[in-house]
Amino acid sequence: MSNGNETSCRDVYIMGGLRSPIGVYRGQYKTTPPEVLGAAVIDALLERTGYTTVDRVYCGNAVAGGGNIGRLTALLSSLPETVPAVTVDMQCASAGGALEWAYSGIRAGLYDTVLAGGTESSSLQPLRTYGDDDYREGSYRVAQFSPHERDELAMLKGAERTMQKYQVRADELTPWILRSHQRAVLAEKEGYLQSYKLDGEDMERRIALVSESYGIPQPILTHAPVDECIRPRMSERLLQRMPSLLGPNTLTTAGNACLTHDGAAFLLLGTQPSRYRIAAVTAWAGNPLYSPEGAMEATKQLLTQMGLTMAAIDAVEWNEAFAVIDVLFGRRYEAYTERYNRCGGALAYGHPYGASGAIIVLHLMASLECCGGRYGLAAIAGAGGVGTAMLIERMITK
Repeated sequence: MSNGNETSCRDVYIMGGLRSPIGVYRGQYKTTPPEVLGAAVIDALLERTGYTTVDRVYCGNAVAGGGNIGRLTALLSSLPETVPAVTVDMQCASAGGALEWAYSGIRAGLYDTVLAGGTESSSLQPLRTYGDDDYREGSYRVAQFSPHERDELAMLKGAERTMQKYQVRADELTPWILRSHQRAVLAEKEGYLQSYKLDGEDMERRIALVSESYGIPQPILTHAPVDECIRPRMSERLLQRMPSLLGPNTLTTAGNACLTHDGAAFLLLGTQPSRYRIAAVTAWAGNPLYSPEGAMEATKQLLTQMGLTMAAIDAVEWNEAFAVIDVLFGRRYEAYTERYNRCGGALAYGHPYGASGAIIVLHLMASLECCGGRYGLAAIAGAGGVGTAMLIERMITK
């Protein structure tokens, strides 16, 4: 764990950040490799911030299938080939872990500037096969997250277990789902995220440039990319019609669980003072069978570490991979729900696993600007029972 109390350490600032429009599985990015998505976002971010190089790249990724995709992403970007890059896999919390590593390295004086975030393509997730001498047999797409189970539906079952543990009811989930889509629609209308999201036409152009530069087959884009999953007409009636994904007497549906997505997001961290300072980061681990608890537990750990309560936090972003995560927030912090996911959450925007930890930090900055607040907290849960949390401070000039 790291915080802002060590006098010998350097302050770390967020000097810029961008994300791509988010696509749904086999949607607008169905033929676009994740490294191309990541390189396009990195190039746009470097151009906006005026940087041509950095000391290190930390890239979150969960399902690309192996190899150092962070290095491949950096090589496809305009960064010099001399920049080392590392891939971080904490599943859904991968970009959160990447940001933690970047923060720690800068604070310790190892680096001055670092690009941290992640890139993901569920559309191109490969089928992998266990080795001949592995006791586990056959092929798989979803990795094993826990020694207790090996199941393609492990994340959905973890959400279902968590709902059973906390005795969550279906009628508690519905308002959060509707709220997420409604707030995302409003955020798009009002342009709250405009500073942090690449314009669709610019994203399309940059994907083409990266692909052309390295002889990669041009991805098939039928339109300029948009946030593909927001549903302005999401309704209680529609949610009630959705079947359970896990059989009778279970609550998990396609409405209260994220679909699978494609996208990329990166932040530029460094020592140059800017609008946002990272005040603290933390990582948490617990029971892998109840992974949705990760955002809540990482938040509790970070607040305790900093000697704060939720009353001091002006904006909160939890990655709502499942609506049960929202219910956990609402029950524990009932008085502060208006500060939570102001621009909508992942149930509306989507959850490109390895990038989501960076996406929620970008949305957190937008939320702080909307409310004029000072402190913001972003937290995300990951498969295997892990979570990360980050506290940022908006530097308000007197």
